[in-house]
Amino acid sequence: MKRNTIVEIISATLILLFLYAGVIKFLDFKVFIHDMDNQPFPNWMTPYFVWTIPAIEIIISIALLFDRTRKIGLWASFILMSLFTIYTATVLLHFFDRVPCSCGGVIKSLTWKQHMFFNLFFEGISIAGILLINKSTKQKQKTKELQEVVFT
Repeated sequence: MKRNTIVEIISATLILLFLYAGVIKFLDFKVFIHDMDNQPFPNWMTPYFVWTIPAIEIIISIALLFDRTRKIGLWASFILMSLFTIYTATVLLHFFDRVPCSCGGVIKSLTWKQHMFFNLFFEGISIAGILLINKSTKQKQKTKELQEVVFT
């Protein structure tokens, strides 16, 4: 399978994840606000979280759609999933007294250990996509340099 095809499959998978996650939060906004208020963070942070998290997820989905912004989208995906993973790790290490999940839809039914593996999987494919794009870019650069040498 070609590198570009793999990168497109990775991107499509991440688009589905982030578009689903962002949209479901907006569709059930009152529940999302309630869930965020129940997080172990100060409640003054809730208005920032409830607007920025789903917006960022949707923006990442849009960035992943286009070749020109795909690498940025993959990096943003990796960073956001890393933040979610750090949060999940703190939950698993019992840093907080109470921790309701503020995920939406089917993701909400995962255990915290399952969340950890889920997050790590999506971090992994984000990095794989970045590496494949870098490899493809280097290959194109070498081909271009070789063509310049041959045709000059």
